[in-house]
Amino acid sequence: MTVTFDNSYARLPDRFYARQTPTPVAAPSTLSVNKDLARELGFDPDDLSAEVLTGNTLLPGTDPIAQVYAGHQFGGWVPRLGDGRACLLGEVTGEFGPNDTRRDIQLKGSGVTPFSRRGDGRAWLGPVMREYLVSEAMHALGIPTTRALGAALTGERVQRERGYPGAILTRVAASHIRVGTFQYFAGQNDIEGLRLLTDYAASRHYPNAKNPMEFLDHVVRAQAELIAGWMSVGFLHGVMNTDNMAISGETIDYGPCAFLDAYHPRTVFSSIDQTGRYAFAAQPDMGMWNLAQLATALLPLHPDEDAAVEEASAVLNQFPDLFHEAWTAKFRAKLGLARSEDGDGKLISGLLSRMASSQADFTLTFSALNTRDASHEVSDEGAWDSWAPDWQARLAREQDPDTTMARANPVVIPRNHQIEAAIQAGIDGNYAPFHRLAAAFTRPFAPEQEDMDLTRAPTPDQRVLRTFCGT
Repeated sequence: MTVTFDNSYARLPDRFYARQTPTPVAAPSTLSVNKDLARELGFDPDDLSAEVLTGNTLLPGTDPIAQVYAGHQFGGWVPRLGDGRACLLGEVTGEFGPNDTRRDIQLKGSGVTPFSRRGDGRAWLGPVMREYLVSEAMHALGIPTTRALGAALTGERVQRERGYPGAILTRVAASHIRVGTFQYFAGQNDIEGLRLLTDYAASRHYPNAKNPMEFLDHVVRAQAELIAGWMSVGFLHGVMNTDNMAISGETIDYGPCAFLDAYHPRTVFSSIDQTGRYAFAAQPDMGMWNLAQLATALLPLHPDEDAAVEEASAVLNQFPDLFHEAWTAKFRAKLGLARSEDGDGKLISGLLSRMASSQADFTLTFSALNTRDASHEVSDEGAWDSWAPDWQARLAREQDPDTTMARANPVVIPRNHQIEAAIQAGIDGNYAPFHRLAAAFTRPFAPEQEDMDLTRAPTPDQRVLRTFCGT
């Protein structure tokens, strides 16, 4: 094994975490090992046995902890949350990109911790399958995300509305530091801890940031780009609480997530989102709301409160323009437009409004643009014909629109009904659908011929209208 662990977060003061080893499981067996990611991190895939993937065996150099954090959950303040069913095993080091030299390795579903809040600390097979499949699909789509290194069955039952097979996900992240981590120390009035955390997070993720407001600026920019990416592929996170927002700019926590089938901006899937707080079109606003909570947490680090509020407000007020710029660039590319022209925004909004009124399938509509005819999807009478001529005239001024669209419009996405079918098969002991999807999702823009059936929209009786967080 060539991997080296260097556990910098575990060297922070004890109040940042609880020492916590995984709770052993009865009969571990491997569901999947992400061999390409394993090699990228320095692991020999053969070393990632079921015993390792469940925490029954700890690799040399690990230092398991459960991190503490707080958060706003659906707008309600919870002063102490933390890893209630996860252990951060440690951090592996390497050259993963500019200023990017370490990755967290975490077990999710590894047992009770001091932060479990009466939970059982376990995960069942469904959420583990969902996060494995969707996070790896997001990576293939080019959207920053935590990743799945492996998944294993525990040989035990997990009780939810009924008993399900237990499972554990091995998750990889640039870090697991969240907006809620900053909120925890601010809420405790632990200014020393808040300063240590900010210095640590800035050094790890944004080393050019010279002070807390510059750090905030980097986080704002990363989140604007991230959420624009979500919107461009029709991804709905479903539970954008501040404890589910990583300051690294990666997508984290895939509980009730889903991808749009029929497009409508107010779409909600999550069964626990009763008010539409985290509806598809609300995601940018919720991103800014979460960033405002981060800014509030950072204010005590500034020696002048009035100046701090003014500076933080100036940084936050960049978000709408940054998001709009990123969103427009991504949707412009989806229309085959590599250059910017006046009127592009009107073209984009014109298509989206017609898609909403037609209940057009999000992915199929954009992938059909490469044929120059999405009238089958944008099916309201006259809707396509009233939009297409202006788009085609604009397209004629582009050099290579087909290539631009092919790179921006996936053909295969994790469709909700396919994920649910794979989960149901897995519950019955059939993992072939899971493995098929895992392979297909690595090729979202150029699927194999045998996977073309995965591009189809669900039939009315296949549609999944509600998703669940799994806890």
